[in-house]
Amino acid sequence: MIAIPLPFVVALLLGILAIMLFIRREENTPSAFVFIALCTLTTTVVGLRWTFDYPLFRFFQPILASCIPVTAWYCFANAHQRHRFRFWHLLPPIFVFLGSLTYPFWQPPLDPLLTLLYVSYGVALIRASYRVTNIPEQVRLSDIEQALKAERVAGAMLLMSACIDGALAIDFSLFAGVHAIHILAIGHAILLPMLAIAVIRISLSIAPSMTETANQNKEETTVEEQQKNKTHQQTDDEAKTIIDQIDTLLTKTEVFLDPDLSLDRLARKARIPARQISSAINQMYGRNVSQVVNEYRIERAKQLLITTDKPITQIYLDSGFQTKSNFNREFARVTAQTPSAFRRSNRQ
Repeated sequence: MIAIPLPFVVALLLGILAIMLFIRREENTPSAFVFIALCTLTTTVVGLRWTFDYPLFRFFQPILASCIPVTAWYCFANAHQRHRFRFWHLLPPIFVFLGSLTYPFWQPPLDPLLTLLYVSYGVALIRASYRVTNIPEQVRLSDIEQALKAERVAGAMLLMSACIDGALAIDFSLFAGVHAIHILAIGHAILLPMLAIAVIRISLSIAPSMTETANQNKEETTVEEQQKNKTHQQTDDEAKTIIDQIDTLLTKTEVFLDPDLSLDRLARKARIPARQISSAINQMYGRNVSQVVNEYRIERAKQLLITTDKPITQIYLDSGFQTKSNFNREFARVTAQTPSAFRRSNRQ
């Protein structure tokens, strides 16, 4: 039987995943497709590099590796705030490219640079996922928890990659690189698929773009421009004013019933900057926007459970949830009961 090196198996699976995303062609999956295609190419080059050891593969391997954390960061940054990518993120891959190009002449420290790159972006992703007032603005509020978990997984995988680089350095210094191919194979078999899953998860959690009129867009942009430079801590009165506006919006328009509601959508409808909404809710309630909006949804679900005979599946859809797992989790958080138990206890 022909033995296929593990990197090629992983590359094949990632390639199939990339093709499936390309065929699906949803609004928010192009960045995930690019990332998975990059992972596929990187894994293929790694396999070729350690199977045939051609100079061309040695040249491209660090360049492709340097693009992975940057691309992963962009996928998650785009979930926090659309089009947030900045040019300076391209500097590390450019430096690695130049270093690979001139390696025969001065042998730049590419391996330590790649390790530092993965550690930096890994730590940045994990830190971003734990900032209470910095929840992903573009993600559906019902998917916030899963999106943050995906961000942490991605950060952890980047840190794991840095550990793999460290293990390779130790192997080359102590054992002349005898175990390098095995370390790389196992690392890529775990690292890149997990990263790919995390990126797909965040991409599918992003709400579709709103269709807006020119006047709406102009008004919202004006509000953003007027308040984007307000960096001082909100007073309790300012926070309460914002919360009252949000409560009025949620109560009167029942916008919480929109399953695609995100912090960005809520901010646009309220014409209040997203960060101010997030900060005000956290300041006054000690919870995030997702939890507060889901509490409105749970109240609607409770009413339907008591007053109708609708099946629970229909009730969670009518309350603004997209999945039963999210509904059950939030219902238990708010009421400390399951929906079925709540219905039984309130009908006796």
